[in-house]
Amino acid sequence: MSSTQSNLLGTYLRDRRARLDPSAFGFSATRRRTPGLRREEVAQRANVSPTWYTWLEQGRGGAPSTEVLERIAGALALSGDEREHLFLLAQHRPPTMDYRPSQSISPRLQRVLDSLSTSPALVKNLTWDVIAWNHASTVVLTDYGLLPPEERNILKLLFCRPHTRRGLPNWQSDARFVVAAFRAESARAGAGAAARVDALVAELSERSPEFAQLWNERDVRTHGEGTKHIDRPGTGPIAMDYSYFAVDSQPDLGMIIYTPATAQDRARIETLLQAGAHRE
Repeated sequence: MSSTQSNLLGTYLRDRRARLDPSAFGFSATRRRTPGLRREEVAQRANVSPTWYTWLEQGRGGAPSTEVLERIAGALALSGDEREHLFLLAQHRPPTMDYRPSQSISPRLQRVLDSLSTSPALVKNLTWDVIAWNHASTVVLTDYGLLPPEERNILKLLFCRPHTRRGLPNWQSDARFVVAAFRAESARAGAGAAARVDALVAELSERSPEFAQLWNERDVRTHGEGTKHIDRPGTGPIAMDYSYFAVDSQPDLGMIIYTPATAQDRARIETLLQAGAHRE
């Protein structure tokens, strides 16, 4: 670790340590020349050697292990964002995600989805369960609200619903891409999501031999951007450009927004929306 990087880490540790109230952790707040916890108190809380922790703040402790960084983060009562910053300074990578599946989004984010009147948009978690959507997606893609919660899953819709497959003229390439992107995302989730991912893969492999074949090919892709083609009765083919966005503060969530590729595609989506409004 270079001296510059060590100094950044040490400065950050000293700053976080100085912000803590000793009395909140059972230490006496009297007879202190500087604010915050002492180094030996942080070391005690983290179950590390006081000498080694002192060296770490001075840039002489070497690269700490993941286990030790976790203990230091706990000793300093770091928030999730602060913990991530600690790992980036010490190991040049974020910590392994502590996966807790989200089942809802904030009202603010839902308002963002709802404001996209002609752009289908949805939010999914790491196991690709759709947990939020807007009106345009119910008309153009799938009415997720009519599905049982356990079936609101992009992979299940793609591989287990013939109706969905019939509406995708490029189903084979779409399916290959989705499985590869799912494999990449689930790997980033780490061990915390392994049980849920394994259960989903086992279910899909049993329900769809095509999924099992693609999964066993072990391809990986990033979601990124691209173009999705669908075919809807009464309007014909529709092309939509899609973009994928991470949801800040909820690393297991991703938002996908589909935008009509051309003015003609927008007109066809508007036709679907109008037809849906007449049925309501």
